[in-house]
Amino acid sequence: MAVDMKIPAVGESITEVTVGTWYKKEGDQVKMDDVLCGLDSDKATFELTAEANGTLHILAQEGDVLPIGASICTIDDAGGNAAPAAPAPAKAETPAPAQPAAAKSEPAPAVQPVAEPAAAAPSAAPSVVEMKVPAVGESVTEVTIASWSKKDGDQVALDEVLCELESDKATFELPAEAAGTLRIVAQAGETLAIGALIAKIEVGAGAAAAPASQPAPAPAAQQPTAADTASNGQNGYAVNHPSPAAAKILDEKGVAAQQVQGTGVGGRVTKEDAMKASPAPAQPAATPAPAPAKPAPASAPAPVMTGERVQRREKMTSLRRTIARRLVAVKNETAMLTTFNEVDMKPIMDLRNKYKDKFKEKNGVGLGFMSFFTKAVCTALKDFPAVNAQIDGDQMVFNDFCDISIAVSSDRGLVVPVIRNAEQMSFAQIEKEIVRLAGLARENKLTIEQMTGGTFTITNGGTFGSMLSTPIINAPQSAILGMHNIVERAVVVNGEIVIRPIMYVALSYDHRIIDGKESVSFLVRVKQILEDPARMLFDM
Repeated sequence: MAVDMKIPAVGESITEVTVGTWYKKEGDQVKMDDVLCGLDSDKATFELTAEANGTLHILAQEGDVLPIGASICTIDDAGGNAAPAAPAPAKAETPAPAQPAAAKSEPAPAVQPVAEPAAAAPSAAPSVVEMKVPAVGESVTEVTIASWSKKDGDQVALDEVLCELESDKATFELPAEAAGTLRIVAQAGETLAIGALIAKIEVGAGAAAAPASQPAPAPAAQQPTAADTASNGQNGYAVNHPSPAAAKILDEKGVAAQQVQGTGVGGRVTKEDAMKASPAPAQPAATPAPAPAKPAPASAPAPVMTGERVQRREKMTSLRRTIARRLVAVKNETAMLTTFNEVDMKPIMDLRNKYKDKFKEKNGVGLGFMSFFTKAVCTALKDFPAVNAQIDGDQMVFNDFCDISIAVSSDRGLVVPVIRNAEQMSFAQIEKEIVRLAGLARENKLTIEQMTGGTFTITNGGTFGSMLSTPIINAPQSAILGMHNIVERAVVVNGEIVIRPIMYVALSYDHRIIDGKESVSFLVRVKQILEDPARMLFDM
């Protein structure tokens, strides 16, 4: 009796999950409560355990997206069914040896052709395993083949990495589902829909037969090609006949194709032959007699062609396309404005230089500028709650907590992990949390939960040398603060011109919920706190 394993309900509002890694293989014997695979939802990753003892039959592959209640696998407690399948072909083959003995009788030939197709049919049916693009996450409808680790015709082992696939969420590896000969269907750079055929693996006898039969036609196909090439050469078509690219180069050099020795198939003049052609200087020598001025312009283009102007096209990754789509949506769906101010960083820099060594010795983490800005923002958000709010339909949602999103640059792109309840954290706690989240971002280990739910965002373009920018709001939030590089400038302090380290700061905000007065006042409040850090101690 087979036990049908279905996707369990994993939480409120979750309607589907993604099949993660299978810890068991097709046909494995499993026991009750054995971990079969991992399942990913938009909230968490959890394990699926076996509900019975028996033989595992997998229905959904890694990366497939299944709705709650869908069948993912079955467990057949009659595990012996697989064993009788092997003797069956053996019984079909046993009459075969008896046939030569009865070869002289008429019935024997009738039995022999019947037995051979019967034996061939079962061996051919399971000989090819189709590799399809797995579902890789919620709302992902297509992936791009980044690169193939194996070549067409290579022998691959079970679970060996075949290629890398890119989606708008992550880059992941596609392992082989069986051992055999790889037959590539889709090439690198192609974009495929979820469930599309990407490759085939020939296993068993079929894998051995395919390589043996494939090389045979190859020489046969090459021999006629060589003969055709030879005939083309005799007919004079290929000999000294330039390719389109070669013809253009020869025309610019003023060289006749008949003067160039072709190294291509059948004596064809290739682009490389045209580039190496040297009779060009001969023309200026012949033309000076009629008119010395005319050959000069004719030979002028030759030096221009010494280098190649290379142009490359690369398809956008799924992640880059998603980022582009969301940024455009924010620009189109919000009334976004940006206000600017400048901050004298000398008080913070003096305070940091004074205590950074003791701070690191005590807390095991460095004292950076981000913790100062985070604390200043949290204080200002209490005074201007609209900056910490967001629009939900026809309602405004105000938050009495500060979940600060910190923009972090990673190899995959810009991500924004969230520091929860930052208003309750100390400088040391904020710095440790920033280091932890930044490390997860660079290792591509951030979960969806760690990147959602922020109420306000801080981004620091100054680490890359930006002097000024207008950051785009991280929807559904209503505002984002942009930090920039610190530059020593001449400013007037108490009627005197002095040199101070100055940083420009920018606040982009949604004018639908934040008025101009609130946005400007919020940024001025942040400036006051940063220029007088003692305010943080007394919550002033």
